[in-house]
Order: sequence, then structure tokens, then C-alpha cells
Amino acid sequence: MWRVQGVIVSLIFWAPVAAGIAYWFAMSGALVPGVVLGILVFLVRLTISLAWPAFVWKYFSYSLRDGDLTVRRGVLFRRVSTIPYSRIQHVDTHQGPLEQLFGLGQLHLFTASGMSADGSIPGLDFELAEQLRDILADKAGLENGLDDSGDGV
Repeated sequence: MWRVQGVIVSLIFWAPVAAGIAYWFAMSGALVPGVVLGILVFLVRLTISLAWPAFVWKYFSYSLRDGDLTVRRGVLFRRVSTIPYSRIQHVDTHQGPLEQLFGLGQLHLFTASGMSADGSIPGLDFELAEQLRDILADKAGLENGLDDSGDGV
């Protein structure tokens, strides 16, 4: 799915950039170098779009431990996030159009620290994402979206 997304971005964004490079060179009287450079830029970006997801997936992992969820990610810059179950306030699953096409989904975890997801697990089979959502909600003591106090906070 990430490769398909990369190809779409390459076609929508990088193909016009490559055409612009060729046009700019053509206006300078150097059509052939401009076309070659434009094609090269597009092909490099397309190659990165097809190869990069393998690295992202290789360096991504998550584990449900006794007291927390640990998420490891990052190809160039590695990041490890540990979210204690007691801090989880909301667990959500998400499926965009391409994810629906591939039967995949994302799991998002929210804590009191902000409005955006504090932890996310992308590329899950959607049924697994829903199972993990229920497991994490149970471990966090969430019931029907409410915490143990029942006040919805």
C-alpha cells in the first residue's frame, strides 16, 4: 500500500516537477539535458517510492508488554515510544481509501498529553487492528469510551 501511495505521489507531484525542469531547460535552449534531468529526477523519486517502504517496515515493531505498549520505528532516526496502559485515554482504528482497498488499517492511541495520537501502528490487517484496539482498551480500563470513573475524561 505504501508503494502505491508513493507511485501516486510521484505521478501527481514529481512528474510535473520533472516536466517543469525540462521546460525550464528548454527555455534556456538546452532541451535534451533538461529532458534527461527531468526524467532522472522522476525515476529517482519513483525508485525511492518503491524501495523506501521495505526499510520503514524492517525497522518498525510493536509489543504489548505487561504494563505498556512499546512502538519502535525509524529508518534514519530511530524512535522508541512506550505508552503505559494507565495513561491511555482513547484507542481508535482508522482506515483510509487505500487501506480499505488492501484490507489494512491503523491503530491510534491517545493519552492526556495532547489532541493528536501519541502512538500509532500502521499497516495492520484491519481485523487485527480492531482486536488490538479492544485489547488495549481493556488493558487501559476503558469501557464504552469512558475511563474507570465513568466521567468520560
